[in-house]
This record gives sequence, structure tokens and C-alpha cells, in this order.
Amino acid sequence: MIAKLKGLLDETGADWAVIDVSGVGYLVHCSSKTLAALGEQGEACTVYTDLQVSENDMRLLGFAEAAERDWFRLLTQVQGVGSKVALAILSALSTGELQQACARGDAATVARAQGVGPKLAGRIVNELKDKAGALPASGPGMAAAALPAGGASADAVSALENLGFKPAVAARAVAAAQGELGEGASEGELIRVALKKAAG
Repeated sequence: MIAKLKGLLDETGADWAVIDVSGVGYLVHCSSKTLAALGEQGEACTVYTDLQVSENDMRLLGFAEAAERDWFRLLTQVQGVGSKVALAILSALSTGELQQACARGDAATVARAQGVGPKLAGRIVNELKDKAGALPASGPGMAAAALPAGGASADAVSALENLGFKPAVAARAVAAAQGELGEGASEGELIRVALKKAAG
């Protein structure tokens, strides 16, 4: 399976890009956020990919970050969410916003995506609520945004930073720990679990 492409951005369309890898052009379907992150035509770029094969189609999906690909895979496991709907959700929301919405059970935020009605949005947040904390959000700001601005989680992030972990790593680890332990976890519990995740 093709997991990653590294080459030159050959051309782009509304929801696709062609990546030239040593003279071979790969057509990859992308979210608008990934397309914006790829840069200008002729520039070097890297996309993380997922190959989807059905009876009458084979398509390569491309993502600017591995975290976006992980969320895409998670979304397409939900009944009623195909690759088109998953890309629409990832175009409307960053992975950080999506993580927050699932963790809070906020279906209205997910329903902002084109082609996602309230019923499907509700199913997505219900099915992914428990898994939301286990996946990283993209970028340092996004990971931090998935955590409340104060309280035990913020203190736990601060504690990990004081131990020498980068802010993005600390925030991701605490977000994952919070997802595992639940909202009521104490600062000490969060630090203990987050340390294992950050070190791992």
C-alpha cells in the first residue's frame, strides 16, 4: 500500500492534486485544508496517503499531516461516512476542532460540514467520543485547543513542559491521557499517564 508520497506539486483542482514523484503523476483526492498546505505548483511537497479500493473504483486520498489521515480513517469507519463526506468534514474542521467536538459530543459543529446532516453528525460524535482522545490533533496550537483553558489538564501540560517536553508533545500527551481517564481525572493522574505517552 502507498503510505506517503514525496515529490513536486504538478497541478491542483477543487478537491484533488497531482503529485509528480520521479516522473510519475499520482492523483490524490484532498481536503481543502490539505490543498492549501501543499504550496505552489512546482514546489516540493509531502502527502500522507490512504488507498481506498471498492468494486469499481480505486482512489488515493492525500493528507498534509499523518493526524489528518488518522482522523479520515476513523471517520470512514462510521456507518454512512464515505471518503467524500470524510474529506468534507476535514475541509470544514481542523483535526483539533473535530477532536474537541467529538470529546464534547458537539454534533452541531460537525454538521457544519457540507453534506453532513444532524442525524449523521450525531452518529459521528457518539461513535468517536471515546476514541477522540487517543488521536493526536494537528499542529501545536490544535493539540492545546483540545484541552480546557484551565484546571488539571492545563496544569498537567505545564508540568510536562517543566520536565523538558515541547509544548506540542505535552499538550498531545495530556489530551490523550484525558481521553483515557475521562473529564474528572486529577492533575496527578493526568501527569502519570501523559508521561508514559510522551515518553513512548
